[in-house]
Amino acid sequence: MGGPQKSMTDVNAKPSAGLLRRLGAMVYDTLLVIALLAAITFLFVPFLGGRVFVPEEVGSVAYLYRTLQLAALIVFFGFFWTHRGQTVGMIAWRLRIEALDGSGVKWSAALKRLTLLFALLLPFILGYWFVWRDWPRGLHRSAATVSSLLPAFLSYLWIWIDRDHLAWHDRWSGTRIVVLPKSAT
Repeated sequence: MGGPQKSMTDVNAKPSAGLLRRLGAMVYDTLLVIALLAAITFLFVPFLGGRVFVPEEVGSVAYLYRTLQLAALIVFFGFFWTHRGQTVGMIAWRLRIEALDGSGVKWSAALKRLTLLFALLLPFILGYWFVWRDWPRGLHRSAATVSSLLPAFLSYLWIWIDRDHLAWHDRWSGTRIVVLPKSAT
């Protein structure tokens, strides 16, 4: 009556995206995100008066700036994932994000996915801000950086082990990245 459990790839015809294809899309999207964050930075330049974007020099403007950057990232990925299921990089690499059942991604899943990705990068962010930012460049700083990025690296390397080729944040958010056929683009 029970039979063997089917994996997601048995249920859906579209294959899950591999690591290299995902990395290619990430490179494209990173360039767009840098441009977006640069545009936000440009809006704040007139308010700096030659000072640096740190609370000690510009006060609450620095917190507003960081909040707007974070909001821009959430809106950028959330909008593309929930409306078309594809960022620009994903379009170029014929990838789409979808729920595990093949349906489109809702804002709740997009926010959960972004939160999980942020959590995987949190050791690096906190470590840099509070521990090794002022360390001299060298072996200790490099080791701290690499070890703090391990959770994010392992999440993506997990794709090679997972039976459905899902990263940790895919599985935990109930989403997956699929490869679209050439005729679908």
